[in-house]
Amino acid sequence: MKLKPLYTYIIVTLSMIFWGMSFVWSKIVLDYYEPITTVLIRLILSSILLFAGLLLFRRLKKIDASDLKLFLLSALFNPFLYFLGENYGLKFSSPTVTAVIIATIPLFTPVVAFFVFREKLSLLNIFGLVVSFFGVLFMLVGDDYSLGVSPVGMAWLSLAVLTAVFYSVLLKKLAMKYDPFLIIAYQNFFGAIYFLPIFFIFDFSHFITVRPTAELISSLLLLAFFASSLAYVFFTISSRELGISKTNLFTNLIPVFTAIFSFLILGEVFEMKKILGMLVVITGVLMSQMDRGNMMVNFYRFILFRKKNSN
Repeated sequence: MKLKPLYTYIIVTLSMIFWGMSFVWSKIVLDYYEPITTVLIRLILSSILLFAGLLLFRRLKKIDASDLKLFLLSALFNPFLYFLGENYGLKFSSPTVTAVIIATIPLFTPVVAFFVFREKLSLLNIFGLVVSFFGVLFMLVGDDYSLGVSPVGMAWLSLAVLTAVFYSVLLKKLAMKYDPFLIIAYQNFFGAIYFLPIFFIFDFSHFITVRPTAELISSLLLLAFFASSLAYVFFTISSRELGISKTNLFTNLIPVFTAIFSFLILGEVFEMKKILGMLVVITGVLMSQMDRGNMMVNFYRFILFRKKNSN
């Protein structure tokens, strides 16, 4: 297997850092706004930023009429349905617990990727996935073996996980044809259109009563730029280079970054159990990115090199 450029792994890790931080920023914004308002403002700001950048660098293009349905469907899955599930789930859970549940996406993605793209994972990749998932569970389950999330929160987060899996498939199809910045700009724009009607029905009356603060504005800007723009662009590039199965395996790192930032910013309890869980998660992700064949070849090369030098 040809090794992927180092930059691919760097940008996919950066996208996980930005998404890990997004749960903290979103938790701050949810103290002021309802989930629908939070997502709508985030998408509008992100769309403005992305389209402005595309215009500035003369990379803005029209999408083909034949691909319009694919764009609309992908935007329905993410950001619309995904953000509904994630933000309402976050409202009933802590940032770390939310991130942990979202990190189960890689468990289901390889199944869909196999049937749609015939992507395959080695036994080592699968073992790494399982190890990483147990690390996630270790962080999630309490000492009394109870899950740290309410049933309502679990239902919303399950919706987010399901839609994210199918979104990954649609995203790879678009990434083979369009510029990543262009894809995310249009998807966020369509997503904002989906959210507008329900915003005016459910959230508008509350929205006009909120007085914006520096904390609220800064959190929204950070969400728009890093979480809704750069993170998705980096994720799109990584999906094209690594495949959707391997790229989604990196989402197991999100709870790690979320727990760290929740501790530093929100003062969330950072127990030894979480630290051990993070180490297991990181180990599993590293294993999931290894290729057993290359490992064995490099091992035998190392042995032969040692023997040759010893003689």
